[in-house]
Amino acid sequence: MSARRPSPAERAAGRRIVTAFLASTAGAIGFAVVYALNAGPQWEGVCLAVAFAGLAVGLAQWGRHLVPVGGSVEEHEGFTPPPDEQAMTAAVLTAPDSPIRRRGLLAALGLAVAALGVAVLFPVRSLLPWNRRSPAQEFSSTPWGPGVRLVDEQGRPLRPEDVPANTLVGVFPEGAVDSGDGPAFAVRLDPERFIRPPSGGHLGGLVVWSLLCTHAGCPVRLYLKGTGRLLCPCHQSSFDLLADARPVAGPAARPLPGLPFEVGPDGFLRATGDFTAPPGAGFWRRQ
Repeated sequence: MSARRPSPAERAAGRRIVTAFLASTAGAIGFAVVYALNAGPQWEGVCLAVAFAGLAVGLAQWGRHLVPVGGSVEEHEGFTPPPDEQAMTAAVLTAPDSPIRRRGLLAALGLAVAALGVAVLFPVRSLLPWNRRSPAQEFSSTPWGPGVRLVDEQGRPLRPEDVPANTLVGVFPEGAVDSGDGPAFAVRLDPERFIRPPSGGHLGGLVVWSLLCTHAGCPVRLYLKGTGRLLCPCHQSSFDLLADARPVAGPAARPLPGLPFEVGPDGFLRATGDFTAPPGAGFWRRQ
């Protein structure tokens, strides 16, 4: 059987198919790079859309322009095709110009599928418990750590004198003011009234605790001066700051985690470690 040279339309379709598969490959590689750089879910979605769209367009073009289609209709009489159709199919599939024997198209398809397979490994890898970005790690640590300065909402570092007596001052980890689990508050209490020493320690009555309620993670902001009590406005949990912020009313079952801190050489307040327990909702536990 003599080989048939592809028509100009088939060659043009082949170029479009290769271009689509290469675009799919680029999208998959872009997804892997964006995920590794943590550039944001929006760009990850764009790259995945390009990868799958290129794969879909390439396969659709392949099936529409290069795969032979029959022009006859017959009644369904059995599942075994007639001998002449079997012979025609075998000839088409084994011919030199068969669509499944075009190495360039198959190579481009294989490259696109392989790139997508490799890209999938990145989010799968992040689920491993020892990965620093795994859910287990994300929920057991916060941006706080040794040397991290305490700043206000505008990012200004705080000194001990910036916290007046009996006043709650919101504090955040420097460089991570917008973090979801980093908000805390500093308050200056009378150390002689402590029923239980703060788990994070104190400096002359200056104490820092997590701002997130241990019931559902709502911010606790209602401070009852003179009583040392802190109230969560969402579900009415109450914490006794004079007894290491332990819950005394409401649905919360855990004390507010304390933040160990010190005054650095520059006179600013600095954390000496992370919270003494996971902040926020009580169903998270530090292993």
